[in-house]
Amino acid sequence: MLKLNRVHHIAIICSDYQKSKHFYSEILGLKILLEVYREERQSYKLDLEVGNQYQIELFSFPSPPARPSHPEAVGLRHLAFEVDDIDEVVNSLQSNGVITEPIRIDEFTGKRFTFFADPDGLPLELYER
Repeated sequence: MLKLNRVHHIAIICSDYQKSKHFYSEILGLKILLEVYREERQSYKLDLEVGNQYQIELFSFPSPPARPSHPEAVGLRHLAFEVDDIDEVVNSLQSNGVITEPIRIDEFTGKRFTFFADPDGLPLELYER
């Protein structure tokens, strides 16, 4: 049997690099670890840290196709972030112009959660600890 240790990183391709960089680093508050521009690919790569644990790689490429989100397509469904106080995080997002869905209760765990989207419509979730 395979022994997978942990998720190493999550790669996200964006359509507007500066807008997505601002969203992930300034609005979500992820720490920038490294930013490089790869001339041969006309692509930025931005490494972001989440809670000293996981890394998100934000990429830009010339003219990437849109990701179908509605209706949901086969493949990765969403990226979820654990938070201590969902009300505080939702208020912060909304004060930065980010639209969030109403907070719901997970019927199996009793935990509160909600969804919102990044600048490209990528579904993101907040899940209260």
